[in-house]
Amino acid sequence: MDTDIWDRAFYDDGEWVSWSDVEDQLLYQEWRVKYPNADRSLIPYFQELLSLAQSYHLETGRHLNAYGDIGELFGAITHGIKLNKNYAQGADGRLGNDHIEIKTITPFKSNDELTVKMSGNFSKLLVVKINADFEVSSRMVDRSKLPKTAEPLLRIRWSDLADLE
Repeated sequence: MDTDIWDRAFYDDGEWVSWSDVEDQLLYQEWRVKYPNADRSLIPYFQELLSLAQSYHLETGRHLNAYGDIGELFGAITHGIKLNKNYAQGADGRLGNDHIEIKTITPFKSNDELTVKMSGNFSKLLVVKINADFEVSSRMVDRSKLPKTAEPLLRIRWSDLADLE
């Protein structure tokens, strides 16, 4: 029997509690503060996928094809977006009655410009940016505030979105 287990646990309120249980509870508390709208069950997947993408890049100099998924998970966690099924037409998720299109700017992109297909059925655009240090941020904009265009694709910069939020 592993006698070390008793060094890593304590007896509280009639049951044994391990230090890893306490650490998990502190982590969940931190997540509740950092991501108040989150489906907290998605947070470990987001963190592990982001960490994997970063580690893979550091090890190989190449990038995984996972940044779109990382962006969608970030939207679900930080904004409470309910994600649609994979490859659903029109939008990536819903937030209340709003259809949300999620676009991700990857860490290897040479500029902060992105392209949005305007034929999609979305009322809000969430742009998630993963920078070269693998730090993640986002900006959400109402579709009505986006520049008008007759073109099927809208090109817009990350910096332009700050004025539209």
